[in-house]
Amino acid sequence: MATFRKRGTRWRAELFVKGQRRSATFTTKREAQAWAAQTEAKLYTQSTADIPDKFFEDLMHRYADEVSVHKRGARREGMMIQVILRDTEIAKIPLRDLRPSDLSAWRERRLEQVSASTVIREMTILSHACSIARREWGWLKTNPMADVRRPASPQARTRRPTGEEIEALLFTMGYAPDRAPETAMARVGAAFLFACETAMRAGEICALQWDGVHERHVHLPLTKNGHPRDVPLSTQARRIIEQLRPVTGEHPYVFNLPCTSLDALFRKARDRLAVDGPLKDIRSLHFHDTRREALTRLSKVFSVMELARISGHRDLRILQNVYYAPKVEDLADKLA
Repeated sequence: MATFRKRGTRWRAELFVKGQRRSATFTTKREAQAWAAQTEAKLYTQSTADIPDKFFEDLMHRYADEVSVHKRGARREGMMIQVILRDTEIAKIPLRDLRPSDLSAWRERRLEQVSASTVIREMTILSHACSIARREWGWLKTNPMADVRRPASPQARTRRPTGEEIEALLFTMGYAPDRAPETAMARVGAAFLFACETAMRAGEICALQWDGVHERHVHLPLTKNGHPRDVPLSTQARRIIEQLRPVTGEHPYVFNLPCTSLDALFRKARDRLAVDGPLKDIRSLHFHDTRREALTRLSKVFSVMELARISGHRDLRILQNVYYAPKVEDLADKLA
């Protein structure tokens, strides 16, 4: 798009097309406008000459087939790409015509449907896909996502399960500390309590195998950030593991729960309490909120650096700003 500025008696035209800038000065504005129109057409033709006759959906399908499949979160990312491509306005745009304004318009449509955090995650996928298409496939000359503003990040969640909610959930799930959790729902209760003790993610708990269980810690050979981790066990966490031995000891996995079952059964128990019980706010509770609960508990014992070793955070800012959320009363107690 061209802009025109008058400087004294002359006109200056400035042009920015597909990452390229051009400018020139003319006697009249008409001459500047004519030059801008010709130059814009020339630059646009040059910038799209080598781009294949493909649509944006072709780019995303190739990215899903060749890049996403090699990620640990391939299934989830593939589902997100499918959701993105349901928007035919962006999916059917030829790559030669793709502009930042098209992606900005898509962003605004998505913000009417989902939260800003979801849009930010989707934009990260789109940006990487466009970057791969530019650098490795030659399908784009520039990354149009580089010029698209991201929504403001929402405030980090501070939700933690209350003592009343923990007690009600364990009762609803049929989990009791004095008997082995025979049913899948009872093992979800055990996993929920174990997460509150260890700060382990749901996926890490489901992937925990008996050969990774040691006397005072468990070993996680592969975690979300791609690095192994050892997690110390509290007395309560060790009791839960011993409680599971007669039930799942013959299986390779300690909790014998697929992640999908853990999530579905947790939501079922939570929503049952929201409908039938007095805990109306419990519907806002996520299983992942146990991670914040555990880290806040552990912060009474360990320093931030030690917490990072336990939780696996490699960026202390995320640990401090997102997960570590002590109440001011707890901090005051430490002063006392």
